[in-house]
Amino acid sequence: MTEQKPTLSFWQIWNMCFGFLGIQFGFALQNGNVSRIFQTLGASIDDIPILWIAAPLTGLIVQPIVGYMSDKTWGKLGRRRPYFLWGAVMTTLALVVMPNSPTLWIAAGMLWIMDASINVTMEPFRALVGDNLPNKQRATGFAMQSFFIGVGAVVASALPWMMANWFEISNVAPEGQIPDSVKYSFYFGAAVLFVAVGWTILSTREYSPEELARFEQAQSAQQVARDASRIVFTHGVLLNSAIAVAILVCVSVFSLEKELYLAGLGLGVFAVMQCISNWQQKSQQTDNGFYQVMADLFTMPEAMKQLAWVQFFSWFALFAMWIYTTSAVTAHHYGSSDPLTSLYNQGADWVGILFAAYNGFAALAAFFIPIMVKQLGIKVSHMINLGLGALGLMSFLFIDDPQWLLVSMVGVGFAWASILSLPYALLSSAVPSNKMGVYMGIFNFFIVIPQLLAASVLGVLVKQLFAGEAIYALILGGLSFLIAAVCMLRVKQQ
Repeated sequence: MTEQKPTLSFWQIWNMCFGFLGIQFGFALQNGNVSRIFQTLGASIDDIPILWIAAPLTGLIVQPIVGYMSDKTWGKLGRRRPYFLWGAVMTTLALVVMPNSPTLWIAAGMLWIMDASINVTMEPFRALVGDNLPNKQRATGFAMQSFFIGVGAVVASALPWMMANWFEISNVAPEGQIPDSVKYSFYFGAAVLFVAVGWTILSTREYSPEELARFEQAQSAQQVARDASRIVFTHGVLLNSAIAVAILVCVSVFSLEKELYLAGLGLGVFAVMQCISNWQQKSQQTDNGFYQVMADLFTMPEAMKQLAWVQFFSWFALFAMWIYTTSAVTAHHYGSSDPLTSLYNQGADWVGILFAAYNGFAALAAFFIPIMVKQLGIKVSHMINLGLGALGLMSFLFIDDPQWLLVSMVGVGFAWASILSLPYALLSSAVPSNKMGVYMGIFNFFIVIPQLLAASVLGVLVKQLFAGEAIYALILGGLSFLIAAVCMLRVKQQ
């Protein structure tokens, strides 16, 4: 006899999602200030994408591992909460150390550690919504996460500006040193992250594996099954290998940009993983995490495959924005690319306000999106919001007064809130509960892969095609949002 999961109260959902407030403090401080830190420590504009590679690469590795492990975890803190705790501890320490990095490569290493730690904490939060909420409340749960993401990022993104303008803490520093306004922002963010995640750990209970087994699942989710002996892991392996070799040879022979090595290496590594999975299948060595994650990847639900393209182009656009907004605004709107000048730092601080603004609009959008879904459906609502994001990014080229860029952030905010909620609401009802964590981790592949691609090609495009003008990377991001909206037409709801 199966049972329905009980509905949770507003405050139970609030407490369950509150930790995302802290996670977003760390995420927003990273997104809004790491490029600034890199440039301050001597990075050139075309070096920034490859330095940012730590963020998506760690997500690609960490999230499916944490998802797989948390699916199989049960202890005194439950299933997901142990990962909340240890991820929060490591992220807190990384936030304290990051702005004190003495050299560029130490800063790049700290970004790697910080992003890995954030991913350890963040991935189980997505799965927790699927674990604790019945299908009818999952959209509300993900919208609540979007609300906290928006609120947390509003404050965190604006912290350097507030430190400089409200508390008169210096936002300039000698060459090679990080301004105190940035340092104190990171310290404050570390404290907020630890307290917020701790609140969720202490205030939220989890269902045991036995309780979850008794709850009724969506019929489509129960039908997700596979015959392990029939998975064709080698599909496309020769093509992937050939393309990987061709890219690596071309980069070497024609002295192309080093970032392109990443694309070739990525395809090559995936081809090797395909071969390893195929060998494990034939030798019946399938009782291990690597094989199980690869098998789940090759047998993911149809809805997940369709959403993959939407996620790909959505996150390519976001990554272009996060990498190049500081460079675009400081150069195009403030007329300076020198981190030592006052104009550059004014522009960089204003980017923090812009990032705070789009997250603030996202928090407001979290209340409107459920209404849109009720009236228009998930597909049309997500398409509209992605279109608004495209208009927002493209308008940067045509707006001269940086104050008016706040209007652009309205569209970006609606797109951001939608990306953080609607695809997950569709996905959570299409996968089985005992694999909620690993499928949420695998879904992250389609967030990370476009980010890796962006890190590979954006620097080349800005330098070679756009003559070093970062503003055109934002235009490219807008076009990517439009493609994501079109891809949404292919998605079939369960």
